[in-house]
Amino acid sequence: MLAVLSRFEPSLECELSTLRPHMQTGFPWHSPEQGHEHLGTADQWWEALLPIFQRAFQAAGLSNTRALALSREVRTAYLDPAGWTVFDDVVPALVTLHAAGWRHVILSNHVPELTRLTETLGLRQHFDEVFSSATIGYEKPHELAFRRTLDQLGNPRDVWMVGDNFNADIVGARRVGVPAVLVRSTHDEAQYQAQSLSQLAQVIAA
Repeated sequence: MLAVLSRFEPSLECELSTLRPHMQTGFPWHSPEQGHEHLGTADQWWEALLPIFQRAFQAAGLSNTRALALSREVRTAYLDPAGWTVFDDVVPALVTLHAAGWRHVILSNHVPELTRLTETLGLRQHFDEVFSSATIGYEKPHELAFRRTLDQLGNPRDVWMVGDNFNADIVGARRVGVPAVLVRSTHDEAQYQAQSLSQLAQVIAA
C-alpha cells in the first residue's frame, strides 16, 4: 500500500504506522474459523478486501473516492515480484530434501495468484503443487484447509508440515495428525523447531 501511495500520491507523507492499525482485521486469515468458498474467483477475493484498503487509505488523508481508486491498485503492487525476496536457505533446503526422496507442496494462507507468484520468483519448479487458502476456501489452521490439500495429494502416508506460524501451521497440522516443524520462530509447545530451513533435513531425519 505504501508502494501504491508512492506511485500515485508522491506528495503525500504516510508512514506504515498510519496504515497498519487498519489492517489488523478483515482479511480471511483473521477469521480462520469461517470459510469463504463464496469468493470463488480471484476478482471476488480481491473485491472483498477493498473496504480494508479503502479505510487505511482514508486514514492516510485521501478522500473516499480516491481511497477506493487506489485500493484497486493494491493487487498489482502486491504481485510485483520486485517487492519479494526469497530467503537464502530456501532453495538449498528444497534441493537437499528432494535428494532425500521428499516431494514438496505449498499450503499457504495467501492470495489467489500464489502459483503465479512462485513462478515469477523462480520457485515453482521445486514444488509438485501449490495450494492457496484463497482458492481452497478455508484458512489454516482450519482442518478443511489441510484435509482438502491432503485429499488432492492422494493422502500420502508420510507428511510433514513446515511453517513459521505456530497457530496456523503447527496447530493446524496437529488437527489432521501431521507432524510439523516450526521455523524462524520459537514456541514452547512446538515439538519440532528449526531456526533455519538448513536444519530441516536433520530435524525430519531424527
